[in-house]
Amino acid sequence: MLRSYLPHDVAAAERPLLDAGEPLMALASFACAQAVIADLHARGARVSGSAVLVVAGRGNNGGDALFAGAILARRGVAVKVAHLPGAHAEGLAAARAAGVRTVELEGTPADLHVLRGLAAWGGTWIDGLLGIGASGAVREPVASWIEALNEERAASPDEPHVIAVDVPSGVGVGDGTLPGPVLAADMTVAMGARKPAHLVPPASLVCGRIVDVPIGIESNLPKEAEVCALGDADVADLWLVPGPRDHKYTRGVLGMLTGSRTYPGAALLGIGGALAVGPGMVRYLGGADVTGVFPEVVTAPGRVQAWVIGSGLDDLSEAKRVLADAVAEGVPVILDAGAVALAATQQLPQVTVLTPHAGELSTLLGELSQPMSREEIEAAPLAAARAAARATGAIVVAKGAIDVIAGPNGMAYAQGGAPGWRGVAGAGDTYAGVLGGILAGVEPTQEAAAAAAAAASHLHARAAQRAARSNGRIGRPIRAREISSALPDVIDEILNGES
Repeated sequence: MLRSYLPHDVAAAERPLLDAGEPLMALASFACAQAVIADLHARGARVSGSAVLVVAGRGNNGGDALFAGAILARRGVAVKVAHLPGAHAEGLAAARAAGVRTVELEGTPADLHVLRGLAAWGGTWIDGLLGIGASGAVREPVASWIEALNEERAASPDEPHVIAVDVPSGVGVGDGTLPGPVLAADMTVAMGARKPAHLVPPASLVCGRIVDVPIGIESNLPKEAEVCALGDADVADLWLVPGPRDHKYTRGVLGMLTGSRTYPGAALLGIGGALAVGPGMVRYLGGADVTGVFPEVVTAPGRVQAWVIGSGLDDLSEAKRVLADAVAEGVPVILDAGAVALAATQQLPQVTVLTPHAGELSTLLGELSQPMSREEIEAAPLAAARAAARATGAIVVAKGAIDVIAGPNGMAYAQGGAPGWRGVAGAGDTYAGVLGGILAGVEPTQEAAAAAAAAASHLHARAAQRAARSNGRIGRPIRAREISSALPDVIDEILNGES
């Protein structure tokens, strides 16, 4: 599992080691230099003679970058430094001692012209402008530096590779936002622990490939992470593998009130997603004709261990009745599509999962008197999901290129890895079914439901990647039903260690 921590928690974890004289900056700068060397090798470039520009701010990240520049210079790399006034004195001294040319610049037009010239010279940039202590929109003169660097990068016929020290300059480190100009990275060297910006969009989308560097602080970090991301091993650990004594009722019965004569495809796609993850039974009570495609589906009422309600419904009156019964019986419920809005007006079971896209989440938050536009939600999905979770008491899955999952007690996951090809009609209906199939077989607690939502997002993304054949490739277009078709093989790989 990937765990990310807030900047003040990372700083607190570092403090005992710094007080004991541990050379954390030496470890970080060496790791940064090694990342640059590995990147040069991967691009087919020679280390000796390659041109690297270090851009250094006033903080410790600037120091890391300066010491990394000194290490690279001693390896034969041509290194130049552009730094702000007040940059790390020891780092500057080390760079100069290694023969590095350093230039102090501010934000004047003349200085920015010099900066652009240095940027045009460097085939690799080490970004040490801002560290994890920065918050809010970037202030001057750093904002002008970032804008000048971005302009030079866009104008370059051979774009430089940007290696960020810990986080790309300009990201919202603790919340994953992009509050102002940002210097997007091709690679980010995460020191000691990941921060929410490494996992949460939109900031995570500008981090590039992330290299994790342990520096000895791991045992000092809080027990509870700020945001997590599940991987294959985590899904395997929570998966309930059936044994010889299991049967359809012990493996979980999922009830589905989805689809209609108007939107039958939503029902079929959701059922397909549910069956693909192996519940004992799917009990379908919607208005679509589904048994011709899925003869194993039961269409008579009966007991269920979880509900999926909403996908493709054109009338919510029956949804309200089923939701009220679920409250009375204590059955977990997933509210999808139009049924998400019921969370603003109806009593919910103790375990409820809402699965809105940004538009549906905007509607819900408006009904809850916490208005956020679709654009504001896409700019801050973690904050939006947490706001809805606190207001409703439900677990909220803010669906997007990276799914952000938040619970009312503060738990959060961010699950990426899906190709852009996943963004097709019906993919959300499939996800609701996948989540329902998993939720029907787990303990009816909020913690288990949040983990189930994260696992469903991971599986959905992995299946989309497999269907699109996009692992290391551009891939190909897919339809939503191909995600369901790919799921059994993905689960096979995860459970049998073949991924």
